[in-house]
Amino acid sequence: MRPASEHRIRQLDRDLRTFAAEDYPLPGIEAATARASFLEQLAESLRRVEYYAAIEQRHISPLRADPTSPLFDPIKAALLFKRTGEFDEACWMVFVAVHFGKNRLSGWRLARDVIGRLGTAPSWSWRRISRRAAAFRQWLHGASQRLRSGDGVHRAFGNHRKYQSLGGWTGNGTGEAVASYIEWVGPSKTHRVIFDEALRRSANNPRQAFDDLYRSMTQVRSFGRTARFDYLTMLANLGLVGIEPGSTYMSGATGPHTGARLLFQDRVATRPLLDRRLVRLGEHLGVHMNVIEDTLCNWQKSPTEFRPFRG
Repeated sequence: MRPASEHRIRQLDRDLRTFAAEDYPLPGIEAATARASFLEQLAESLRRVEYYAAIEQRHISPLRADPTSPLFDPIKAALLFKRTGEFDEACWMVFVAVHFGKNRLSGWRLARDVIGRLGTAPSWSWRRISRRAAAFRQWLHGASQRLRSGDGVHRAFGNHRKYQSLGGWTGNGTGEAVASYIEWVGPSKTHRVIFDEALRRSANNPRQAFDDLYRSMTQVRSFGRTARFDYLTMLANLGLVGIEPGSTYMSGATGPHTGARLLFQDRVATRPLLDRRLVRLGEHLGVHMNVIEDTLCNWQKSPTEFRPFRG
């Protein structure tokens, strides 16, 4: 472990002990193995958030934004578009990253081959797809067999999206998800409008604006609690929109809910009560709620032995 990580974990440990003594007991991490695993996951979640700020300061190859290149990476593409002032394309790349996810074996290959039209021009940029949703759905329908690895190339959704369909016209397919996302952005086809309106309605309160957008995204098909939370927090992490989650959005959560119950060891606590306790924990630790949510989700998978989880 690096010295900086050791220092951070010692500080987090002290803060957790103070919280347990002054606010709510944390019996789920009283055992040394559970505490060590939780602290490592907490530090790992913080590093993930800090990673985005770090890569923004580095050189990013233009190939990261080219869906015909093996180097395509929608997160880094979003940062490239942010640099060039192409805000809509940056937000579109965030949607692409969340919708497809990064598969542990094939990486971003599925996202690359869909957005890059299997290596044929023109690619499905926001400028193009927002005005040709029906054409995209028709193309997706025709290419679905190949995209499902019919050509022998492994392509798959990320872990959080493993039940997603590639259908062009089915109700739970990628075509419907994209079409409903375009409708959510609105007739202007400009993301800036919908985000600015949310901030205006909330009097520039970043947590209220996040909640406004989170609730409005129910119209985006196949974007449930996790996808909406991930999409909006990614926009914030990349510095695209000045919003932040004011809770873990426990309603509908699975992994974070299990983690919260393990942490507090409270079988009768309701989801809203657990959420309020976690908000207080986040405030005490000085971290945003997406860090708490991510920590709980990963920690509950292996509560007594730290294991890094990706995708």
